Amino acid sequence: VQLQASGGGLVQAGGSLRLSCAASGRTFSRSYMAWFRQAPGKEREFVAAIGWNATMTSYTDSVKGRFTISGDTTKGIVDLQMNSLKLEDTAVYYCAADRSVRLRAGVRKRDYDYWGQGTLVTVSS
Repeated sequence: VQLQASGGGLVQAGGSLRLSCAASGRTFSRSYMAWFRQAPGKEREFVAAIGWNATMTSYTDSVKGRFTISGDTTKGIVDLQMNSLKLEDTAVYYCAADRSVRLRAGVRKRDYDYWGQGTLVTVSS
């Protein structure tokens, strides 16, 4: 299974970016797909997740109201629309997929079995 993330780049504070991730090798018909991020010198942290029903979404508090996760896990596709970007959103963003069937999205790294290569988002002042 391979996850390919794209869409990162340089943006000014207050701007927007859209990240995309596509899985190959399998789909996740009853599982979650998610975005994590890792800022320099920090641990990788959960950002957002989406389940097989597109209404099943979860966000970390710091991005609620600014980021929107969407996609179709049955097709192995997940996007992250990021608006009103802040300097502290600067990080490498990773997409991830969980092969387990869960009622709720996992928020820990170990909840996810497959990882993309990461895409860098840099927010400048």
